[in-house]
Amino acid sequence: MRLEMAEFPVTDIRLGSAFRYYSGKLEVDGEELKNLVLQDKRIEEAWLEVVVPGEKVRVTGIRDVVEPRVKVDGKGQVFPGILGPVAPVGEGRTHRLSGMAVVVAAEYEGTIRAGLGVQRSAILDMWGPGAEASRFSSLVGLVLSLRLVQGLSELEAHTVIQQAEFQVAKRLAEVTVGLKPKRVETFDLTKVKPKLPRVLFIQGCLTDSHHVHSGVSYYGLPIRDSLATVVHPNEFFDGAFAINTTRCIGYFPITWDWQNHPLVLGLYREHGKRLNFAGVILERIRFETFQGKEVIAQNTAQLASNLGADAALVTWLGSGNAFVDVMLTVQACERRGIKTALVTYEYGGKEGIDSPLLYYVPEADAVVSTGSRDRWIDLPPAEKVVGPYKEIKILSYPGAPVASARGSLTLDARDMIVGGVDNWGRQSWACRAY
Repeated sequence: MRLEMAEFPVTDIRLGSAFRYYSGKLEVDGEELKNLVLQDKRIEEAWLEVVVPGEKVRVTGIRDVVEPRVKVDGKGQVFPGILGPVAPVGEGRTHRLSGMAVVVAAEYEGTIRAGLGVQRSAILDMWGPGAEASRFSSLVGLVLSLRLVQGLSELEAHTVIQQAEFQVAKRLAEVTVGLKPKRVETFDLTKVKPKLPRVLFIQGCLTDSHHVHSGVSYYGLPIRDSLATVVHPNEFFDGAFAINTTRCIGYFPITWDWQNHPLVLGLYREHGKRLNFAGVILERIRFETFQGKEVIAQNTAQLASNLGADAALVTWLGSGNAFVDVMLTVQACERRGIKTALVTYEYGGKEGIDSPLLYYVPEADAVVSTGSRDRWIDLPPAEKVVGPYKEIKILSYPGAPVASARGSLTLDARDMIVGGVDNWGRQSWACRAY
């Protein structure tokens, strides 16, 4: 599979009455986009606003973030199984609007009132400590705010939100059709150098099989109790992976992250130089029993061995006991002679003195930390609030107190900030020895 990714950088977004891209500036017909999403009668109201890095602006009610892309050549279409039929993607040419993102924010309260299925939204500060904590504060954002009709189920609300954001993202990218890109990057694994090690990428995915949406979807299908699956890395770039838009949590990567997966990109850019990128294994994690965790670990390691892997880069998403599945996978690979490196965030507690990881195996002797998710963060008051909520809940339990979205906020962890946890090492971090 050969995919050409044509890049059109965006440095400025202007709301107007037509679509146009020139010299890094994107003009957007706001009325057309609103009319596009309001065709779905489950959306009562929609409005658009632009946010830029450095502004003292806080965005509330965030459900997802997506980079505008459109296929101009090859099979299928971006976001297959969601915007169009289930057709193979990862070949041909795709256009992307880099440096910007569509941020979808929606007012939705949900029908599930407690537990892991309760709806959650995130915030984003475009300046200050909150901006430093999130990779998305560096992007020019087109915020699509939605107000949904009352009484929608979680799955129906997710479908409405996701369809709206993906339609807008695709429509924006269509402005580049026929234009010359700033640069083109080619993704092709057909040429290999036999003397280089074969390195696989193992992506652990925490999914909740008993919920209406498991949390991560592949071609629009939520991943449930599957065993390890081989996928092509090019599928990431064409939107084959997406998320549950009713639960936006800092330690769950969102659609933009899947489109721009830093570890997939990193392995690709070393292909034929330091290693042969041997592909991707998608591993469903957080099995309910220890036996289930052992089975998925052995299954994943056996599949890696069958693919001739000399080494594996392992990472995950989620929280809690799913990390046991990940560590057992590292152990199973190492015992088969497959060298591993694990990329993970840490816990560490509010002061950074607690245990950084929930579970250990002696074979995990090459671990890369992407920072802590547990540290306190104080956010100063905003000059402007964008999005559907003017008051927000710091905690998600029923009856939790609300705070002014414009005021100063103290968060006891980074979970509420979209991009607040750096799962896959996109950002640059430093540590200090004491």
